[in-house]
Amino acid sequence: MVKGITVTEHILSRQKERPEATGAFTAMLAELIVAAKIIAQKVNRANLTEDFGLTGSESIDDEHFQKLVDFADSTIKNRVSHVGHLWCMASKNKTDLIRVPAKYSKGSYILVFDPLGSITNIDAHVTVGTVFSILKKQDMADLSEMANVLQPGYNQIAAGYFIYGSSTMMVYTTGSGVHGFTLEPKIGEFLLSHENIRIPERGKTYSVNEGNYYFWDERVQDVVEYFKTPDIKSDRPYGLRYSGSFVADFHRNLLKGGIYIYPADSKDPKKPHGKLMLMCEVNPLAFVVEQAGGAASTGTERILDIEPEHLHQRVPVFIGSRADVRTAEDVFQGKR
Repeated sequence: MVKGITVTEHILSRQKERPEATGAFTAMLAELIVAAKIIAQKVNRANLTEDFGLTGSESIDDEHFQKLVDFADSTIKNRVSHVGHLWCMASKNKTDLIRVPAKYSKGSYILVFDPLGSITNIDAHVTVGTVFSILKKQDMADLSEMANVLQPGYNQIAAGYFIYGSSTMMVYTTGSGVHGFTLEPKIGEFLLSHENIRIPERGKTYSVNEGNYYFWDERVQDVVEYFKTPDIKSDRPYGLRYSGSFVADFHRNLLKGGIYIYPADSKDPKKPHGKLMLMCEVNPLAFVVEQAGGAASTGTERILDIEPEHLHQRVPVFIGSRADVRTAEDVFQGKR
């Protein structure tokens, strides 16, 4: 593959490799890319304009952040609805499923997404992102609408993310490798910049919010202590790299190696399994990391094997370089 080709050309080339392809998936993904370009422009100007009340205020409250999230949410919904290939959508920003407006044709694809993750970091210019997962409606007449959406991660046909920071990037997989594209502002196109991304088997960094240390159980504390403890033979200690943005920390580890940890804790009784949502945050990135040679686990089971119980289910996460995740599992389970 020629470096520098557009993401559209890349998707079309992959479509030609599949005789059964109808172009429906390509059309839907193309509209999602347009939505990301629109969101990127708004994010890049969020600290320069009064559009969302992000300037001229000493205290930025949740309402201001929510306006930008709502903008991203509606942009994605409006762009992909009209293509006629969606069966329904689900967003981290909505409590229920999003139906395709009656005026549009329906298809068999399901889009699950986080419109703008880690938004509270935007006023500090920390990278934020959009995460997406694409599934297909199951051919079972007795399944309810929600049951069709609540599929395990291994059923994903595509997943990825857009990151908005010093540059805007798209990283995605359709189950045959992971590829990254960087937006070239002068021509308004995502160009192939990272072909066939492979995460290092082992990294040198760990990403976790250690401020929650005393809210973790001893097994999680043991995992973090392991990575912090000096040991020449295993090239420890690891360095701590944590920005508070899941997609930003994940992206760095995907390229450079390492492990991201967001475990269960007792800090918030309403979120006993941590804060990350299985369907719209964890499953997509778990699919990406596995396709890049990494791993994703709850500490006891593979993320992609989890049978979802509800749309906004939260799960503990250990994700990143395969050897680091396996080590974390071993320590978590008391095997080392």
